[in-house]
Amino acid sequence: MKQLIDPFNRNITYLRVSVTDHCNYRCHYCRDEDHITDTTRNEILSYEEIAKIVRLFSELGVTKVRLTGGEPLLRKDILSLVKMLGEVPAINDIPISTNAHLLAPIASQLKSAGINRANISIDSLDKGRFDQITRGGDLDKVIQGIDAAIESGISPIKLNMVVMRGVNNDEIEAMIDFAIERKLDIRFIETMPIGTAGIDALDYHYSEADILKRIRAHLPDRLITIQSKQTAGPAKSYLIENTHSSVGTISAVSNNFCDSCNRVRLTAKGKLILCLGQKNSVSLRDALRSGMNDDDIKTMIINAINHKPERHEFDTDIDNIDSAQMVEIGG
Repeated sequence: MKQLIDPFNRNITYLRVSVTDHCNYRCHYCRDEDHITDTTRNEILSYEEIAKIVRLFSELGVTKVRLTGGEPLLRKDILSLVKMLGEVPAINDIPISTNAHLLAPIASQLKSAGINRANISIDSLDKGRFDQITRGGDLDKVIQGIDAAIESGISPIKLNMVVMRGVNNDEIEAMIDFAIERKLDIRFIETMPIGTAGIDALDYHYSEADILKRIRAHLPDRLITIQSKQTAGPAKSYLIENTHSSVGTISAVSNNFCDSCNRVRLTAKGKLILCLGQKNSVSLRDALRSGMNDDDIKTMIINAINHKPERHEFDTDIDNIDSAQMVEIGG
């Protein structure tokens, strides 16, 4: 099988696919308060177009496809897409990232259709604070979605908490206990300067060092280091002794994890984004709709990967995606 190798000898095996740039939440680190998503149906990739692009990537060595958004469960008949991706040769891992607001009624169907793992965003366990962070989110529905996912057999389930100084950093311990109680994994994420919302979010930056200090104080002598694997993603993770849970940190600002990057992103509008922190991209949607044949599109993908940068530049102003909203690029 062919492999996608970038200029820094990283094997690209993971494609994140944003199925919509609409979201029913308005988390302030993800989008500006006045940001309006006005994407039309014709602008976004159809399920057939997504499945074709995924097939072409699979023929180039990609085995993992994560469905993201926006909020992917807003996309009508998402189950059909999951089933289509499950039929693509070599794709053996189809996780989903969701805010879980709409998850409870569909969790078991997602599992049956082929979703094997889930990452769920939850930034507070306090209803009022959750409402403020998400600008109108419903914590009860999110917890119902989490519990429904557990009941469905989707596993593992990882909870993702973006830690913000002076906003929710005092909930790190409570979130760990919540995860342990439900036998879930938990990851604490630094705010990232993506778009104007992300740049503002850096005012609330809470470092990985501070997060780990709190974790270790809450779980003294109970952390067992997990040996990192390229396919496991950027988190530094630890098993929590005498539990079924792990705890981890994702520190794009304090410590970049670019040397093991194995992923690229496909936006809902069909742009192939090579790095979350860089502007360079190519439009696979336009290539498909121009009638370009499969081999030429695969050559286009290979050429794009040959321009994948060595690292993001979150600590500088070099080529950052400063005008985009995180909700538009899949996170």
